[in-house]
Amino acid sequence: MTSFCTATYRAFDEKADFHKKATGIAVGLTVGSWTELPEAKKKDMEKHLGQVVSVDVHEPEAGAAPGSLAAERYADIKIAYPDVNFSRDIPALLVTAFGKLSMDGRIRLLDLDVSDGFRKTCPGPKFGIHGVQELLGVHDRPLLMSIFKSVVGYELPELKEQFYQQALGGVDLIKDDEILFENPLTPIEKRVEACMAAARDASKQTGQKLLYAANVTGRTSQLRAQAKKAIDAGANALLFNVLAYGFDALQELAEDPDINVPIAAHPAFSGAMYPPRHYGVAPQLLLGKLMRLAGADLVLFPSPYGSVVMPKDETLAIAESLTRHEGALKPSFPVPSAGIHPGLVPLLLEDFGVRSVVNAGGGIHGHPMGTAAGGQAFRQAIDAALQGVELEAYAAEPGREQLKAAIELWGVKK
Repeated sequence: MTSFCTATYRAFDEKADFHKKATGIAVGLTVGSWTELPEAKKKDMEKHLGQVVSVDVHEPEAGAAPGSLAAERYADIKIAYPDVNFSRDIPALLVTAFGKLSMDGRIRLLDLDVSDGFRKTCPGPKFGIHGVQELLGVHDRPLLMSIFKSVVGYELPELKEQFYQQALGGVDLIKDDEILFENPLTPIEKRVEACMAAARDASKQTGQKLLYAANVTGRTSQLRAQAKKAIDAGANALLFNVLAYGFDALQELAEDPDINVPIAAHPAFSGAMYPPRHYGVAPQLLLGKLMRLAGADLVLFPSPYGSVVMPKDETLAIAESLTRHEGALKPSFPVPSAGIHPGLVPLLLEDFGVRSVVNAGGGIHGHPMGTAAGGQAFRQAIDAALQGVELEAYAAEPGREQLKAAIELWGVKK
């Protein structure tokens, strides 16, 4: 019995026969031609032929706002591709379903539903949400992540002090900046040793466990060695710029038995792939389903209300794709990011729930009382939101001057 992976596209055209276009895609991306084949050859080739599953045509709505989706003529097209056509890896699937087609006019890849056979070759996150929670001993609140800022050109003592101040603030995870590559000032093994020493010092005061995600960089052939170097030096998590390297590079790291730490996927370069409505790959697939299939334990993506914004419906779709029940596939942590400050915490919890990560950079380092106070302000905001207490009222209580100062600077977004 033939098994299939099914792609969903949205094709835009004012005049096209979308049913004819769908047939052209199904044939063109599989056997190449059909009607010209001899009948005897068709029998042999049938198992390789793509199948049109559905074509749902949307005509422009009268009175729709110019420039809106409702004002456009488009079709949502589903094509099933036989598994026998491609090897069991994400790059092969992407080239099959959207390689040449991505250059063929206004068409967007919305989704990929993989077969059970394909899914078995993608074990997904090694830790997932529950595994990361277990490592940190935190199950009843969202996690708090902090980001290094101003890392290029800094030496180890400065980086270590910045790490220490973040850790004092009560954060659960600290990650490298995605642009902190291997360099002579802060080579990865020396950086990890210094930062993990700072983590131990801070833990004596906070009593908290902490994960440090070191950025794994360099030539693709050296990624495993770099990851191992970081882990051997004490790193208990990794950061990876997935889209610069490819999903297969992430999967190789995630499946490696010697890389037994959570991996956080950074969305760098994704903006070149998802934003235009008429082209590219839908973000819930690019930053959601595919990241999870490839093995990311945590996935960063733009929030709907920070400094680098993404439409709210798209961010919620990413989070849903990362966390929905998918059999044995573990869920990944959604990490809405960019421009997050304590006044946004109630919105973050309302939209993304407890099984998410509050990720802050400038919202911690830019606190008027310093970096440690910035982390504490976030923890206070999380406590208030979980108790259903307005941030302003919570901040007015004695001992919460960190949250009060943050609100005075950034306000509270309702």
